[in-house]
Amino acid sequence: MLLDLTAGPVELTRALCDIESVSGNERALADAVEQAVRALPHLTVTRVGNNVIARTTLGRATRVAIAGHIDTVPVNDNLPARFETIGGVDYLWGRGTVDMKAGVAVQLVAAAALSDPRYDITWLWYDNEEVASELNGLRRLSVDRPELLRADFAILGEPSQAQVEGGCNGTLRVDVRTTGVRAHSARPWAGDNAIHHAAPILQRLSGYEAREVEVDGLVYREALNAVLIRGGVATNVIPDECVVHVNYRFAPSRSGHEAIEHVNDVFDGFDVTVADLAEGARPGLDTPFAREFLDSVGAVARPKYGWTDVARFAALGIPAVNYGPGDPTKAHADDERVALSEIVACEQGLRRWLTA
Repeated sequence: MLLDLTAGPVELTRALCDIESVSGNERALADAVEQAVRALPHLTVTRVGNNVIARTTLGRATRVAIAGHIDTVPVNDNLPARFETIGGVDYLWGRGTVDMKAGVAVQLVAAAALSDPRYDITWLWYDNEEVASELNGLRRLSVDRPELLRADFAILGEPSQAQVEGGCNGTLRVDVRTTGVRAHSARPWAGDNAIHHAAPILQRLSGYEAREVEVDGLVYREALNAVLIRGGVATNVIPDECVVHVNYRFAPSRSGHEAIEHVNDVFDGFDVTVADLAEGARPGLDTPFAREFLDSVGAVARPKYGWTDVARFAALGIPAVNYGPGDPTKAHADDERVALSEIVACEQGLRRWLTA
C-alpha cells in the first residue's frame, strides 16, 4: 500500500491503522513506511528488520531522535478504522488509533514536510514494542546498531493527550508459584491442592496499598496486580502446581533490583521467579531541551504511569519525553479511539518546535 504523506495526519492515521500490524506481523506496514520515506530526497533511510530509520544530515550541532512503534496489540473486531462523533467530539475509532499510529502519522507527516529543520533529526519507526522486551526493535537497535540512536534529546510519540509526559514507571513481571501433590479429585485427602495454596497470594495482592511517589516534581502511581493464573491438570485431578503471574509497575526512583527485592518481600515464603524486567526513567524535564520543548508546544508536564521506550533512551544517556495524541486509558481498549483535535495539535506542536 502506498502511503500519502501529504494527506494530513488524520487521514494518514486511518491509513496506517488499516494496515494490520499486530506484534510479529509488522512487515507490511514497515514496507509501506520504508517506501514512503525513501521517496523523500532529504532523508537517508536504513532498514533493519522491520525497523525503519530515516535521518537528516544537515550538519546541525544538535540531533534529536523522534520515535514511534508500528505494532499493536491484537485486533478484536475494531478494524477497519472509522470516524465517529461522541459528545460533540470527533474521533477516529479502531485498533492502533491511540497506541500509537496517530503518533506515527504525526511523525511521518513532519518527516515529509520538514526538509530544513532547526535540528538534525533521526526518525525511528520500530517493531515489537507491545511484547517481551527482548523482542523490542528499539532494544535490538541499541544493541546491534547503537550509532543509529545517537541524539541529544528524544521524543516518543506515545499517547499523552497532546501533553508532555515525563519519564515512565518501570515494569516487573514475576511468577509466584505454589506446589502440591496430585491425586484423584474424589480422594483429595490423598493429595495436596496447589491452587488452594495460592489463596494467600491473592489475599496479599488485594490488601496491597500501592505508593504514590514524587520524582523530580511529578507524582508517579505504582501498581501491583495479578494478571494471569495457570494451574490444573484435568477436571478430576487435584493440581500439583499453580502459578500467579504478577505485574509490578514501580516509580522511576526505584531501581529494577529494588523492585525485585520489594516483590520478594511482599511474597515472602513463596517461590518467586522473575519473568521480565524493564527499568523506569526519571522525568528528564530539567534539561534545556526538555524545557524548550515544553514551552514551544505549550504543553503541561505530567508523569507517565505506563512503561515506554523513553527508558531505553534514558539508559543511553539521552533525555527523552512522551508526546503524542490519544488518551492512554483508551490504549489497548476495544473502543480505542483518538480525538482528531489531538492529532492536529501534536502535528502543529512538533512542527512549531522543529521550525522555530
